[in-house]
Amino acid sequence: MTGKALIVINPNSNTAVTAGIDRAMDPLRAWGTPIRCVTVTDGPHGIESQAQADRAVPPMLDLARSMEPDALGFVLACFSDPGLHALRDETALPVVGIMEAGLQTALRLGHRAGVIAILPNSIPRHLRAFGAMGVLSRIAGDRALGLTVAELADADRTVAAMATTGRRLRDEDGADVLVMGCAGMAVYRERLEAETGLPVVEPCQAAAAAALGQIALGLAHRPQSG
Repeated sequence: MTGKALIVINPNSNTAVTAGIDRAMDPLRAWGTPIRCVTVTDGPHGIESQAQADRAVPPMLDLARSMEPDALGFVLACFSDPGLHALRDETALPVVGIMEAGLQTALRLGHRAGVIAILPNSIPRHLRAFGAMGVLSRIAGDRALGLTVAELADADRTVAAMATTGRRLRDEDGADVLVMGCAGMAVYRERLEAETGLPVVEPCQAAAAAALGQIALGLAHRPQSG
């Protein structure tokens, strides 16, 4: 290896979230490509609204630009995919957003996906993105936990809320696969699968797997800015 790594960027400044994402990367490190998880220290502490997602973009782009010489590719580890297309404009390296990759993975595992959001005001932002992706007809539902990003660190409370929400998506909405709609949920995938009996996609893992595949195959988009 050249010493370069896949860079997984947490666009919020919550280092506990970054630590959870880092733990979620462990199964993928067995593939041999280094994975480095980093925090945008100038980002909002949690990304819970469209305004916070938009404010996260400039410092995220600055960090990615500074790290590009050491990067094999980038994963944007926020379910809003803030700055996804902007970063693709700025680099020829693979750039994968966790919302996009998480949904693509889920729709290979089931027919109708249920998304677990953190707060109700996250849902309109998600639905706009699902519409832009052309997958709204395969979204069974998007339900909120009513927990902030910071509150996700309370494992027992979070898993209980996720289990209740996941069962409602399964039983009331007809979801046959679940997607965790926030990077702050990264460490809870196995527990949620056990509670619901459904396949659960942790989108940071899905995005990193997609990026590692692109790196191995030498595949990347064509930047639009010169």
